[in-house]
Amino acid sequence: MGEWFREQAFSGALGVAVPVAFVAGLISFFSPCVIPLLPGYLSYATGLSGAQLASGEAARRRGRMVLGAMLFVLGFAVVFVVAGTAFGGLAGPLQRWGDTVTVVLGVLLVVLGLVFAGVVPWLQRDWRIHKIPAVGLGAAPLIGAMFAIGWTPCIGPTFGAILNLTYAEGGTAVRGGFLALVYALGLGLPFVAAAFAYERTIGALRWVRRHQVLVMRVGGFFLVAIGVLMLTGWWDHLVQWAQLQTVEFGETAV
Repeated sequence: MGEWFREQAFSGALGVAVPVAFVAGLISFFSPCVIPLLPGYLSYATGLSGAQLASGEAARRRGRMVLGAMLFVLGFAVVFVVAGTAFGGLAGPLQRWGDTVTVVLGVLLVVLGLVFAGVVPWLQRDWRIHKIPAVGLGAAPLIGAMFAIGWTPCIGPTFGAILNLTYAEGGTAVRGGFLALVYALGLGLPFVAAAFAYERTIGALRWVRRHQVLVMRVGGFFLVAIGVLMLTGWWDHLVQWAQLQTVEFGETAV
């Protein structure tokens, strides 16, 4: 893993893919599928009721809040990493069809971006598993895994973009799992931050809730732009530019 990371870092490939994966995770967090339900997710993960959270109990039970959020994030991170690793392992054999697969994935990513932006209403249906078997710290990882499983118009398109990136630069299982982990961190760190400072976070997120249509439009444009870059070949040029910058930086440092 360490050797792979060094090779990828010095090739410049991760210099482009990692920020995109992290931003995709952040976009998912600030979407209507997550922000309005944040108190509910944290309530399930910590075992504290909505009334307790609203009464200021979160500040008094900060350790429990943070631990519950971390376990919740761990649950969905495992699902995403497994999916990313599996796709990465399958992406290698697809390279023989090269340009054709790139075009198909680019078109798919443009469609997913439009779905995220709300332009394709018939794909806005939520397929998430809603039945929660238990609440509290012990169930938090399972709740996180259930959060990751199933289609939503917010999580599905952004995670689909990460799978596309796995293929775009030569898919491997390690690459797929690593980018999925970065995506999970982008989605998960705000959960932990919200648990640490619950009342402040809820207050700060009111602006996001009032402007969620704008958030969805910007996020959708972000995904469409990546799809267009893949379709036109400019994604490869961007990676090559990152590689050149990395090489020049290494030579300067030496």
